[in-house]
Amino acid sequence: MTRIGRALAERRANGERALVIYLTAGDPSLETSRTLVLAAVRAGADIIELGVPFSDPSADGPVLQAASQRALEGGTTIARVFGLVRELRAETDVAILLFGYYNPIFVHGEDAFAREAAGAGADGLLVVDLPPEEAGPLRAACDSSGLDLVPLLAPTSTDARIDRAVSIASGFVYFVSITGVTGAALADLGGIEAAVAHLRARAGGLPIAVGFGIATPEDAARIARIADAVVVGSAAVRTAASGPEALAAYVASLAQACRNPGWRRGG
Repeated sequence: MTRIGRALAERRANGERALVIYLTAGDPSLETSRTLVLAAVRAGADIIELGVPFSDPSADGPVLQAASQRALEGGTTIARVFGLVRELRAETDVAILLFGYYNPIFVHGEDAFAREAAGAGADGLLVVDLPPEEAGPLRAACDSSGLDLVPLLAPTSTDARIDRAVSIASGFVYFVSITGVTGAALADLGGIEAAVAHLRARAGGLPIAVGFGIATPEDAARIARIADAVVVGSAAVRTAASGPEALAAYVASLAQACRNPGWRRGG
């Protein structure tokens, strides 16, 4: 079991839910990214979803697109992302999931990318635009390197697509709560709850994480009542722009909601 699996299992065993915080590597610099990640971990993040910047982040809304552009303009490369992971691994045992797009991985080579990611200390990959039907080579590369491969599923995913994604998944399954890009408002909870219940019935025991549209502790608490993990991206990146102390306070408020799924502000 990877650090990702252990983090999810430990929270679940305690009646809690895991908190996944997304930050873009190199935004606005690699050193700042390191400081921000460590601040998020100290404040209660269980898994860091570390974005590998790409020039055409099609699934991302304006906040994450801008973060990726800043990172690229600052000279962030795959090699430097791996260097950041190595630095983080020397200071924390937090689970690290690399989030990115398939084109840079394909150009780098699936085997080399997985091997170097694992060697740096990463625990898994989430490739936004790689359909599960085409994920065989990367799944094999991840298996060889001991990495989890986390698929994305959406409200529009058919049972056939769900089953195919689950067949190549490890660590957890990421359910996108909306049919849109990152940073949009959280969708109707009733619809998310029904979709997660349906997905759970077909997931073969894999944990379910829910992301896209989660911005407040109240949002996190709502999702924590139905999922195994809560993923916060755009709102975390926006907050990180105000510095590590602001990010830590924000992450701590989200962590409180995830540790107690019945949480209410002021309750």
